[in-house]
Amino acid sequence: MMRRATLLSAALATVLTGGAVPASGAEPTPPGPATTRPLPAPDSSAPAAGGTAPAPGTSPGTTSPSPGDPASSVDPASPGASDAPPGGLTDSRGLLDPGAPDASADPAAPGSAGVPADQPSLVRGDPRDFGAHIFQGNAFDTCQAPSQATMRAWRKSSPFGAVGVYIGGRGRACPKQRHLSPDWVRNVDQQGWKLLPVYVGSQSPCVIAKNKRKFRMSGKNPYRQGKREGLDAVRQAQHYGMGRSSAVYLDMEAYRYKNKSCADTTLRFIQGWNSAVRAQGYVAGFYSSANYGIAHMEKARAAGARGLPTAVWFARWKTRPSVNSERNLHPQAWQPHRRIHQHTGNVKRTYGGHTVHIDQNLVDAPVAVVG
Repeated sequence: MMRRATLLSAALATVLTGGAVPASGAEPTPPGPATTRPLPAPDSSAPAAGGTAPAPGTSPGTTSPSPGDPASSVDPASPGASDAPPGGLTDSRGLLDPGAPDASADPAAPGSAGVPADQPSLVRGDPRDFGAHIFQGNAFDTCQAPSQATMRAWRKSSPFGAVGVYIGGRGRACPKQRHLSPDWVRNVDQQGWKLLPVYVGSQSPCVIAKNKRKFRMSGKNPYRQGKREGLDAVRQAQHYGMGRSSAVYLDMEAYRYKNKSCADTTLRFIQGWNSAVRAQGYVAGFYSSANYGIAHMEKARAAGARGLPTAVWFARWKTRPSVNSERNLHPQAWQPHRRIHQHTGNVKRTYGGHTVHIDQNLVDAPVAVVG
């Protein structure tokens, strides 16, 4: 979706970036370091942009991993895939998020899908208390990681301080990444960028988008399948040089969560994925449409589900950027520093002579730890 007019875009540039950046083309205010304490919660009072909203929860990332990718040699969704930590994942020091205790592998245990626990959790607490690094500011995500030259130009002249990169998963739309590599990650980190790793794995059995249906998860043992893919997500992150305490965000495109059987299957997959990611010392995040996957997570949370994501990344376009105003989230849930708002999508932006097709986000959440 594009702005109605260039003049309107320029007039709103400052408010849409939370006041951190002057008018388009001017040198931006550098974002604060990812580990600074304390950080005020980012928000914006920008008015809603005009226009028609796109299909909800649509991300730029969703086909099979490239056979040439050394970190993608096994399809984690295949029945023969192992539950054992792959590719040298032998560190037994897991990450404990007290606000999001893991769900049991037993589908009948309290806190499993459809099985209430004693007390719902608000998924609260500062993630830095268990080692996460927090970025607060503006970010963009794009299907293909841009060239290092583009990243360098944008670092100097754009309002963004972080970038979402699609590191793996059988549902990733751009599996053949032209630029993304361990060297790319190291170099853009040295340029000052923070990274938001995204993993597009198996999708819900009731996923809405037709092009995602060939990636639907199995209903036989979704928790186990989620664990396999969670381990693969960590392997991808490690391949690119993203170490322990890094966040990895599971991309689950919009699905009909009011179908109880489908919702329970999807939640069990997510619980397994989160458990595997945290067991390896990584932060488990979750991306989806605010009206679908995020609404489902809130409903599950209120019902006492365990094994929920540490951070949520919600897509609600054509609205003012805000991490605190999402109507489908309890205002005290997933706080503090546990939210990302994708507020603008499918737009072209040009900085420093380099044009990229992006989505725009306001971030107050964990990022990757490089090196």
